[in-house]
Amino acid sequence: MRPAFTIALSVFWLMAAAPAATAGHSAVQPAPVLWRDPADISSRNLFYGSGGGKNQPRLPARFIKEDMKGTNPKFDVRDQDDKKWKVKLGVEARPETVATRLLWAVGYFTDEDYFIPTLTISDLPGRLQRGQNFVNQQNEVENARLKRDMNGTEKRGQWRWRHNPFTGTREFNGLRVMMALINNWDLKDENNAIEEEKTTGREFYVVTDLGASFGTIGYALEPGRGKGRLQDYRASKFITKVRHDSVDFSVPARMTLLGIFKPRSFFTRLRLRWIGRHIPRSDAKWIGGLLAQLKPSQIEDAFRAAGYSQNDIDAYSAVVEKRIAQLNRL
Repeated sequence: MRPAFTIALSVFWLMAAAPAATAGHSAVQPAPVLWRDPADISSRNLFYGSGGGKNQPRLPARFIKEDMKGTNPKFDVRDQDDKKWKVKLGVEARPETVATRLLWAVGYFTDEDYFIPTLTISDLPGRLQRGQNFVNQQNEVENARLKRDMNGTEKRGQWRWRHNPFTGTREFNGLRVMMALINNWDLKDENNAIEEEKTTGREFYVVTDLGASFGTIGYALEPGRGKGRLQDYRASKFITKVRHDSVDFSVPARMTLLGIFKPRSFFTRLRLRWIGRHIPRSDAKWIGGLLAQLKPSQIEDAFRAAGYSQNDIDAYSAVVEKRIAQLNRL
């Protein structure tokens, strides 16, 4: 066999055996990301959040279909630019809108969320299976949160609090503190998503359901489950124990003993308790230092974006600022 032909044949077989890169992706999979440096935190616009003003939905919207997953009424719509949005109604709409803005402000990835006090929708069915009580006499939907995935990404699966590529890192521990800061007690793995960037294949780890925030420190056995209730948020304890090198937070708390009548939920919540415990003191102070760069007006804007009254904006913001100060005194 001639040398030139032998070399050409060898190159052909090497190329055939090599794994092909996915279109638009690099041959080497980029490292997954949980957090990125937010740079100038004090200049971030918390009224519009991660999507910014230019990416907010162009309304009115057109109804597509209901989503029967979860406990809150949800359905899909398309706006005037044919962008698809997930509409959520009920007690989670406002607190989730605020939570995404605070997480994004300090460098975590979030979906693009916008709160619409009165949403006009065409093709709305005669009666929703869930959430009909939020439809007014003009056939408009009241107090709606519209969400879409991070721009340029697709959901590829879930990630787990207990086992993930970031366990033990400062950034992961900072995320645990953020859950306590906003009293987000519903930390089931199914509320987490891995979003893959379409052009590079890079994976972003995101907490995508933040609706159980700004209320009680744990699952409550009553309507609304203690979500988005100012009196509970204001009365709840934030830091429960400070050691020489670690800190415990009250969130997520286990269910009350009455929850034993719902054993599956009771023990699921009990197993989540570790997320708020034994967080390195230095990591808690690190995230506190980032939060301290927020101006009071920015924190107020996060609540203003969710349609809260001025009295509630002032009250919620005061609790958040107090908790940030506690972190920085560690």
